[in-house]
Amino acid sequence: MIEDLDKALSRAQEVLTSPESIRRICISGKAKGKQPEQVRIDIRPVALKAGLHWQAVSHDGKRDTTKNLALGELSLARLFKLGYANILIESTSQEINLRLTKSGEAQFSIKRVELDAAELAHDRSKERLLSADDEIFIELGISDHNGKLKPSRSDKFIQVQEFLKILSHSLDEKRDKNQELKVIDLGCGHAYLTLAAHKYLKKQGHEVKTLGIDERQDSRERNVALVEKLKMSKEITFQATKIANLELANFDIAIALHACDTASDDAISWAVKSGVEMILVAPCCHHDIQRQMKEAPAPWNIAIKHGIIHERVGDILTDSIRAGVLKILGYRSDIIEFVAGEHTPRNLMIRAFKTGAPAQRADIAELEQIITQWKIEPALMVRLKDELSVRLG
Repeated sequence: MIEDLDKALSRAQEVLTSPESIRRICISGKAKGKQPEQVRIDIRPVALKAGLHWQAVSHDGKRDTTKNLALGELSLARLFKLGYANILIESTSQEINLRLTKSGEAQFSIKRVELDAAELAHDRSKERLLSADDEIFIELGISDHNGKLKPSRSDKFIQVQEFLKILSHSLDEKRDKNQELKVIDLGCGHAYLTLAAHKYLKKQGHEVKTLGIDERQDSRERNVALVEKLKMSKEITFQATKIANLELANFDIAIALHACDTASDDAISWAVKSGVEMILVAPCCHHDIQRQMKEAPAPWNIAIKHGIIHERVGDILTDSIRAGVLKILGYRSDIIEFVAGEHTPRNLMIRAFKTGAPAQRADIAELEQIITQWKIEPALMVRLKDELSVRLG
């Protein structure tokens, strides 16, 4: 039903008069022309010593911020008008969806459901997007046969969970559940992320087709046997080929975790040329530009004469240039920490969403200046030479 936005927000607010029946509220998406500070806000009722409150967890794509509000302090209208496009309210008896239309009105729907009461404990155990006892973690050897996380594999488990959290937040901007998602994992290795991303997206109600790419034939054979055992072979397939030799194809999401050195450039280049809408790449081993840094522009020589600093400056230059190239080519890009450093030293992620926005002269000038100053030829710019030439004029 299409109706006036203020009226729809008022109807949604009325549901909150029975907070004990609310399981969760999710405010997400971006209104046209808006850029809310947080990617999304998750709200649920919690029982505190002072009585029932709302717990609001705001996600900015990097970290979570939690705030407890008195029952009367929660205003859906105030939060929604910060620039969001969707509200989901799930109670024990109904699911309410409010979606902002292009005309500025609201599409408002109510679905009857029968769900268990909300968990009101304030200090409930930490939620995982996929639990340790999920069959994929057992088959991957991250959990034992009883579904208990193996202490020696906890770092890998946390990496997967943090990646899924970023994927979840990113999808809030892009998708509705009725559209099939096509996912490609470029450099899938033992398919930890391939399987986890696929399983999580299915759990969220999406129809998903997933392809894992790795140049090693033994990895492909192992992964094929694994998905056959999990009875997922109709949904997940694998190919043994180098990313650079992979034919361009239509995918919605491209992921690449720790593709070494210029393999990350191969992954980004392939995704851009294929027109992939969402790119999530966690690079490692930035040797390409590090090898080229023979002469530093003033005053950087004071830093790069030290080996460890030389390496880190090379890392920074490499990933900054990658994000800059993506922006020039019509992607909204940023660089985030996807997992804490104690779980892996390779903990940065380049995240990009295709917008088709025109290149800005200032961004082009900055990229050209840094290339000239450092006298480098980044691998990604070589691979995307034709695409950049169109944008750079």
